[in-house]
Amino acid sequence: MTERLSRRPDQPAAPVRIAHLGLGNFFRAHQAWYTMHADDGAEWGIAAFTGRRPDAARALAPQDGLYTLIVRRPEGDDLEVVTSVSAAHAAADHSAWLEYLRDPAVAVITTTVTEAGYLRGPDGGVDTADPDVVADIETLRRDPVAPVRTVPGKIVAGLIARQAADGGPITVLPCDNLPGNGEVVSRVVRDLAGAVDEGLLPWIEENVDFASSMVDRITPAVGPEAAELVERELGVQDESPVATEPFSEWVIAGTFPAGRPRWETAGVTLVEDVEPYERRKLLLLNGAHSLMAYAGPILGHETVDEAFADEQVRAWVERLWDDAEASLDVPAEDVAAYREALRERFANPRMRDILGRIAADGSQKLPVRHVPVLRTERGAGRMPAGAVVAVAAWIAHLRGGGVPVKDVAGDRWQQLAAGDDEQAVRTVVGELAADLADDTELLSAVLEQLRAFEAGTAR
Repeated sequence: MTERLSRRPDQPAAPVRIAHLGLGNFFRAHQAWYTMHADDGAEWGIAAFTGRRPDAARALAPQDGLYTLIVRRPEGDDLEVVTSVSAAHAAADHSAWLEYLRDPAVAVITTTVTEAGYLRGPDGGVDTADPDVVADIETLRRDPVAPVRTVPGKIVAGLIARQAADGGPITVLPCDNLPGNGEVVSRVVRDLAGAVDEGLLPWIEENVDFASSMVDRITPAVGPEAAELVERELGVQDESPVATEPFSEWVIAGTFPAGRPRWETAGVTLVEDVEPYERRKLLLLNGAHSLMAYAGPILGHETVDEAFADEQVRAWVERLWDDAEASLDVPAEDVAAYREALRERFANPRMRDILGRIAADGSQKLPVRHVPVLRTERGAGRMPAGAVVAVAAWIAHLRGGGVPVKDVAGDRWQQLAAGDDEQAVRTVVGELAADLADDTELLSAVLEQLRAFEAGTAR
């Protein structure tokens, strides 16, 4: 019987200095990979916690946190065992989370919990109408070490524990696709902390650095063939391999008062301001992903490479990129190089990145991926045809076109998109961007494209 992947006696786990929320495939292909490849990575172990499902921890704990990263190049696979996860925990192991945060050696909290995981309300602060947020506030007021449910609640609970233990300064580094993600997390954490005890806020102000980052590496789901490949190539049984693409990028801005790995030695770009890089990625890569995720399945495509091989879809994506350029603040040559890299990435037939996965939580994604381009282009008197296609395809998706809706606010948006075509377009566009609700030319363009999708003539 093939042995299970595990650490050798000469391969001890690195001491835990990073606590991570969101033990998913992206984290394991990205932050954990960069940390292992930093020249001081052996000094920076990660204690990673799952979301609400404990499956990843159950798979990784018997493997001492090890897993195989499969880099899917067009010409073949590269396999590498990643060693930086020193401990894997289920989210329910709240006492372990607090214990790590009490330790002065733990210098960084990282998160990959998706846009929806930060539970922002309409004003950008923490959503105090969310029952889980309300429950966490009540729990922490009553007992600061009792288990909580939400990501903001877990961070606040950890900071309370650190303050009580005199654990010193720490950095919170979100790694999700959100503009200004450091500011986003700072706001929701401070809001929740203030609701628990306003006396926490001065300590947070003095001791917590909310850094920002832009992350980029496509990480599709894998099937049983991945484990079979690992066993065939490496001769070990891996219950949780991860597949990813060759391309990877990580841009970080922060002060890191308690220290950090020398990520720059692994290829990370350290900057004063992440915003131009994250905007480039959101509008070009993520914007194209959303367009393909909603339009592609309506035209019969299942994966990114299939959709991008469709001349019509590719033309829409290229137009989307043309439209977005006026909203970017990076050199033209950088944009051109990034677009060329995206063409290669989207066309990689071995990635098999499922469009239904990318389609999830569109209500959280379109406002940051497409609304900025709509505003910039309409403000200049131009019609952004690519963004129009994306919005129309999303409305068609909400009305039953393409893959099933999987969205944290899906019921609400499906209700907004119901009814006759004109009303649906007017309502959805108005909810996405109130300042565009009376733009009759834009509404007409979206309506025409929606009808083409629903009539099967969107070609």
